[in-house]
Amino acid sequence: MEPLLKRFQQVFAILFAIYEINENPKLLPNVTLGFHIYDNFNVEMMSFDIILRLLSSQKESFPNFKCGKKPQISAIVGGLGSDTSMQIATILGLYKIPQLSYSSVHPALKDKPQFPFLYQMVPNEVSQDEGIVHLIRYFGWTWVGLIVSDDDNGAEFALRLKSVFSRNYICIAFTEKAPQVAFSGMDEYGYKFYYKKEDLFALSMTTANVIIAYGDTYAMQVFQLTLYLHQPFKKTPLEKVWIIPAQWDLTSTFFLKEWDFKIFHGSLSMAIHRQQVPGFWSFLQNFNPYQHQNDLFIQQLCAGDEIYFNENLESSIGYDILNMVTFPNNSFTKVEVGTVVSHASSDQRVYMKERDIIWPNKFNLTVPHSLCSEICHLGYHRKVREGEQSCCYDCFKCADGTISNQVDADKCEKCPEDEHPNNNKNRCISKVITCLVYDDILGINLASVAVSFALFTALVLGTFIKHQNTPIVKANNRDLTYLLLISLLLCFLCSLLFIGRPSKVTCLLRQATFGNIFSLALSCVLAKTIIVVVAFMATRPGSKMRKWVGKRLSNYFILFGSLVQVGICSFWLFTSPPFPDLDMITQPEEIVLQCNEGSDAMFYTVLGYMGFQASVSFTVAFLARKLPDSFNEAKFITFSMLVFCSVWISFIPAYLSTKGKYMVAVEIFSILASSAGLLGCIFLPKMYIIILKPEMNTRDQFFRKKEFH
Repeated sequence: MEPLLKRFQQVFAILFAIYEINENPKLLPNVTLGFHIYDNFNVEMMSFDIILRLLSSQKESFPNFKCGKKPQISAIVGGLGSDTSMQIATILGLYKIPQLSYSSVHPALKDKPQFPFLYQMVPNEVSQDEGIVHLIRYFGWTWVGLIVSDDDNGAEFALRLKSVFSRNYICIAFTEKAPQVAFSGMDEYGYKFYYKKEDLFALSMTTANVIIAYGDTYAMQVFQLTLYLHQPFKKTPLEKVWIIPAQWDLTSTFFLKEWDFKIFHGSLSMAIHRQQVPGFWSFLQNFNPYQHQNDLFIQQLCAGDEIYFNENLESSIGYDILNMVTFPNNSFTKVEVGTVVSHASSDQRVYMKERDIIWPNKFNLTVPHSLCSEICHLGYHRKVREGEQSCCYDCFKCADGTISNQVDADKCEKCPEDEHPNNNKNRCISKVITCLVYDDILGINLASVAVSFALFTALVLGTFIKHQNTPIVKANNRDLTYLLLISLLLCFLCSLLFIGRPSKVTCLLRQATFGNIFSLALSCVLAKTIIVVVAFMATRPGSKMRKWVGKRLSNYFILFGSLVQVGICSFWLFTSPPFPDLDMITQPEEIVLQCNEGSDAMFYTVLGYMGFQASVSFTVAFLARKLPDSFNEAKFITFSMLVFCSVWISFIPAYLSTKGKYMVAVEIFSILASSAGLLGCIFLPKMYIIILKPEMNTRDQFFRKKEFH
């Protein structure tokens, strides 16, 4: 049975439409329209009988047979339900009689080969489904409950909606059929009904704050009655945001005249888009209700837009979104708060007037949240919980080097190479270009130390030149001592090549200069050690080593040791020379301007050769440390080589574990520390004697020691 209110609305609309057409000669000239109104009382057999009567005589239902004259049928308007419309269309299609459907929205009606003469005056359900999805996405809801009528239409709607939801990252918290209510007779207080309370369990326990209820008015009134009868809901109101499709006229009363509508306070319902029909209000005002005392409702209607049909003969006028507001006296009103425009682009399909919406009381006038999990904020990404729907997830902070600049990000994105994440990891900011420069605190300190050691080395050299004729300076080859001091001076100064903005020249020079100068210094140290051994062996009677005592042997050692390193560095510079480069990876917040060594293998070859020289010097000096000779340098060289080797062995792991400009700082520190070790261990004892113990720096003291040994 159709809702009583709808019947009167439709009857008045038909009356007005026929009146307007017949009175306006421009609409259908020389044609006068009449009409018959039939009610099938929701009985399918009556629908067939009515159609057959219209197609035959007035009293008998004989298809293809007409007795007497009968006005020609121009079109059929109806029915209200989709099932009735399809029943009528099946028969009318045989006679090619147009049918105007003003309420049916079932997707099956789109099948034009089956229903070629059916014109849908309302949008189909698919457009309404999309409107519901856009409405849900507009408010950011992802966790939605679904209650459908217990029939084929409800099942089909659930399948259709799940498919649309899955494409839009919306999860269905539960899907339930509308509970059934049974009539159990009457008592002195009125009707008696019963229902299964377990049918409302999902609705009672769900965490979703948004519920979609789908079904036609007749089917869903049973569900409405269930909610009214359920005692727990009367004690604790079920304050949810209901989304009600256009098929269900929530305010139509059938079972009871006065229902408690408070449970639907703040709900949003879809309604076919409507506008004021010119002249219709005057028509209702002139209508005499005393002539129709059984007419209980006369309301303004809007079955008035220009109507456009798409290629499937369907209207595309869209939907209005109505907000239901209830009052303590159980009255209610519907406020238009939005529009769904079917033919608009997807991002402009829903227009909402949020300020006009009244939400259920528990939400305190704020937009409700309906989420399985709280949103993941900027700087976080979500990970779906194992075994649960995609809307149920946990949030994790973005890993280093990545950001998320949108809520509920599925993954964090890497920043471009020249940018890095901010502290909140929600946007990328430009990296700062950096290198070890002189105006940097670290650069200033290293440069100051290097210059200080260089000045101290120059002081030692000047002291040795001033006292060049003393025994301690003349011992172990005076020229070799000067050359070692000069090479140490250059070692300290070459560290300055590593400070400052790298350029092509400095990148080419710094490693080659460092390697060659250090090899020269180590060659000098090895030569001094060999001289100690040769000098001791030459003092033995009949020794053939006498001819090697002098400058010639030391020059050979220095020349050979230095030329090997020169060859290595030359091959390096010709095959894969170092060059200025930008390191955008190692430092997360900086772009390091550095020298790319060109070939790491050649760099470690240079270090390896220096290590070989130091190892040989250490071994020879260690064996010669107790040879009887005045001012024997072997034991001091042993300590200096021990310091040197310790520094450069520690350099490799320290160099590999640091990044950016600190790698350069580690190498500078190793250069300064190893050079200072050579300077201190070899020359500080001699400086002590020259400056503080000059009485020990005499020929008599030299021979007394020799005689003692």
